Amino acid sequence: MTDAEMIDSPDDATQLARLRAIMHRLRTPGGCPWDAEQTHASLVPNLIEEAYETVDTIQRGDHEHLKEELGDLLLQVIFHSELAEESGHFNLDEVARGISDKLVRRHPHVFAQSAASTSDAVLQQWDQIKRAEKGDEAQPYLHGVGKGLPALLRAAKLQKKASKVGFDWPDETGVLAKLREELDELEAAIAAGDSPAVHEELGDLLFSVVNLARFRQVDPEVLMASANAKFEQRFATMERGLKQRGLDLLDASPDQMEQSWQAAKGTLIDQPS
Repeated sequence: MTDAEMIDSPDDATQLARLRAIMHRLRTPGGCPWDAEQTHASLVPNLIEEAYETVDTIQRGDHEHLKEELGDLLLQVIFHSELAEESGHFNLDEVARGISDKLVRRHPHVFAQSAASTSDAVLQQWDQIKRAEKGDEAQPYLHGVGKGLPALLRAAKLQKKASKVGFDWPDETGVLAKLREELDELEAAIAAGDSPAVHEELGDLLFSVVNLARFRQVDPEVLMASANAKFEQRFATMERGLKQRGLDLLDASPDQMEQSWQAAKGTLIDQPS
């Protein structure tokens, strides 16, 4: 089947090949000028955006849009593979072969004779195989963990990795005590007017909050997304409340905004949360 025939193919069995043919056509002379100009580096924002939009649909349980966002995310894999093939580095088949080989290697309890009957045992085995494959056995234990991840996610991965060798609190009581300690140190730094120390203590406090989320077995990124959504919704409700009182958001006083905020929350808490 030619590329032209593939592009028009309705057969489900050929849709991945069809997607590759479409991407190839977009990049060739006479195709799309925008697609032809892209590089691995220029596509990084798109890759990140599509990944986060996919996460958003999962969190909202929106299966119809999840299908669409997974398609957008798959396009990024196809696009980067097309760029790599053009430059002679690798192609999509090699990408697929690589991940298939990796899955077989790192699941010896399924595809070989290793024994791992619990999720913890599987993860420990995976980590050991991964370190051996990458030659990291002589490197510091946390070498390379979460490189390139947003700082909040990387903090969780670093803590999780450290906990695997027993560097952890026995329970969340210790984490809560650490949180209070970090907050006290932050307040002391603020009182002393020591800006560098304030920045450092803010980081320590955030790191401890991530640790508590890990003990609660909740992804800190999910928690932050939920808090963002709640704030956005309450702020919009506050804004509507001001308009109902004949007030514009830009002209409302702090007291007027506070009153509308408390009405939006439906509580009598003194300070917004």
